[in-house]
Amino acid sequence: MHHFIFMMFSLLVIIGLQVSVQSAARLSERSIRRNFLSELTVPNGMTWGSWGYKDMCPAGTYAAGFSLRVEEPSHILNDDTALNGIRLHCVNVSKGYYAEVQSVVGHWGKWTKIKWCPSGFLTAFQLRVQSSQGIKDDTAANNIRFKCSQGPLVEGDGTAWGEWGDWSPLCQGKGICGITTRVEHPQGMRDDTALNDVRMLCCD
Repeated sequence: MHHFIFMMFSLLVIIGLQVSVQSAARLSERSIRRNFLSELTVPNGMTWGSWGYKDMCPAGTYAAGFSLRVEEPSHILNDDTALNGIRLHCVNVSKGYYAEVQSVVGHWGKWTKIKWCPSGFLTAFQLRVQSSQGIKDDTAANNIRFKCSQGPLVEGDGTAWGEWGDWSPLCQGKGICGITTRVEHPQGMRDDTALNDVRMLCCD
C-alpha cells in the first residue's frame, strides 16, 4: 500500500538533466485503468504464491527509480525470504509530479534506499533468482536490476543467492509505468519464499 504526501527533491537527476524540484506534488491517485503498450517478463521467476494486482504510475509519469523490501540473511531461524517487495518511483519532471506504486509485498524485511536512473526511465529488467532447493531453504527472487533509457544499469540492494537470468525485452513505449508481483503468503511452520516473480508494464 502506498501513501501520498508532499515530498522534497533536491538535485534529482533524470531525463538527462539535473533537476532541483523544491516541492514536487505527490499525486493522490494511481491510474488503475491506465493503458499500457507492453508487458515485460523474465523466464526465471519461481511459481510459488499468486499474482497480485497491477499498480500503475499516474498518467503522465514513468518509473525513474525503484526501492526494494529485503529481508537480510538470518543465521538463526534458517528460513530466509530475501526479496519481499518492489516499489517503483514514478515522476514527471516538467510538472513536478511524484508517486510510488507497488503490487503485493511480502511480510518481512525493510525498504532499501531509492536507486534512480542517472537519466531517463526504467526500460528493462533482470531478476536474480534462487532455483528450488528441495528440502533446503528456498528464497526464490533475491534481487533486481534495471536498464535506463539514457544511462547505465541500476542494481538493487538485494541478497546474493541464486543466479541472474535473462533480460526482459525492452519497453515498447517511453518507459516502465506499472508493476505486478507474484508473492507467496506466510506458510506458518513451512518454508517461506515471499516474492517469486514480477512483471513490468510499459506505457507510451
